[in-house]
Amino acid sequence: MANIGSEVERALNWREKKNMPFSQRAFERALELIDLTLADKRHRRRFNEITRMRESMVDFFYGENELQSTAAGWQKYFLQFAHAARRHL
Repeated sequence: MANIGSEVERALNWREKKNMPFSQRAFERALELIDLTLADKRHRRRFNEITRMRESMVDFFYGENELQSTAAGWQKYFLQFAHAARRHL
């Protein structure tokens, strides 16, 4: 999840800089990582959370943001995973 968060952070940074092609590519990498995570049986207990997160991210980046997500909200969500990953190093 921390790796997904890194790609989302890149996508958000490029979006803020108005570089939509780079933002889109970073987000597509995040989606690829999400899909690989969902395919891994070890994560089946978190399947619902991950699929909801994926749906919300697609709505934020590609949709009309009907769920009213914010860049700050995504950064806060993924920051927790980054902290957890650092503790395990």
